[in-house]
This record gives sequence, C-alpha cells and structure tokens, in this order.
Amino acid sequence: MKLGTAALLAALVTAVPAFAPAAMAQATTDLEKLEGGQFVLDKSHAKIIFSYSHFGYSTSYGLFTDFDGKLAFDPKAPAKSVLEVTVNMDGIDTTVPKLDAHLKTSDFFDVAKFPSAGFKSTAIEVTGPTTGKITGNLTLHGVTKPVVLEASFNGGGTNPVSKKYVVGFNATAKVKRSEFGVANYAPMVGDDVTLTISGEFDRQ
Repeated sequence: MKLGTAALLAALVTAVPAFAPAAMAQATTDLEKLEGGQFVLDKSHAKIIFSYSHFGYSTSYGLFTDFDGKLAFDPKAPAKSVLEVTVNMDGIDTTVPKLDAHLKTSDFFDVAKFPSAGFKSTAIEVTGPTTGKITGNLTLHGVTKPVVLEASFNGGGTNPVSKKYVVGFNATAKVKRSEFGVANYAPMVGDDVTLTISGEFDRQ
C-alpha cells in the first residue's frame, strides 16, 4: 500500500516533535549561563591529530587513538581552570602499519621505554570571548617542556541524548620534535609537528 503525498507529509509533521529536542539543543558560550565543575574527556567525541611535512612534498597525518583527559572548569574565572591529558603512545595510528611500528621504536618515540606522554596546564590566558592560550608542560619521550595550546571554546550545555552537562573545545599547538629527543630524519621529515585537537568533556 502506497502513501499519498498528503499522508506522507502528515506523517512527517507528526514525527517532528520526537526529533525536536535534539535539533534544538545548542551549546552556549555565554559565561553567565555556563556551569562549571569537574569533567572527564568523552573519548568517543575527541581527536588528537598530528601532521608534519614529508620531504616538503606532502603533509603526513596521524592520530593518537588512546588518551584520557580531565578538566576542572570554572566559567566565572576561566584562568583558574586546569586541564590534564595522558596519551598512550602505543596508540599511534597513521593508517600505515609499517610506519606505526617504526614510530614506536627507539628511532622515534621508543614506546617500550616511554609508554605515555602527558600534558598538564600551568596557566590559562583568556584572549577573547571564546579563545584562549593554555600553557602547560608537555612530557614526551622522557623530556618535559612548555607548550602553548591555542584554544577555542565551542560551548557548554546539556547533551540531549546522554543528559550529561558537556563542554567542548578545539585547540592547536606546534611542537618541535627534536627538542624532545625525537630528531631522526629532521629536518627532511618535518621537525615541526602540528597538533590539532578537539574534545568534549562530560561533567562528573
């Protein structure tokens, strides 16, 4: 049995309210309306992408696929917020298995000796209504050095599906790998590595 055009439109109109809450859910960046607290990273909605020049001919990309994060977020005093992230270095994925295996050896990250990397913020500078600089200590390959994340705040609100209160951010950073003792093939294979980060944090 086929539905006529009018009947089909009526059915669609009837179905709209069921989807309306999700469709209308919007994050806010208004600090007066935001809620703070202790948050943990939603790893199903987070990415850490790294990229570097390959002999100047192309840009190579990869992912760190296994990481955790926690955030103490204070919308009334954003500079007092604290971010901490831990990365399992065995989770490197470039989609090229031989390259993944090579990156994990002592030629590069030496994952057997240095299985994790970490970042902990030491200062946050608000630079605009939704932007800021997150300075922190990055520990990689057994070396700790300061790194600055150029961050943008996407907003906060209640997730219409999980019902959890969520805040989300994007960030970028540039890291000179040779400063962390990972210098093989530099500078032919880019010494400057760009990190592109996005993540949602769920309040506990």
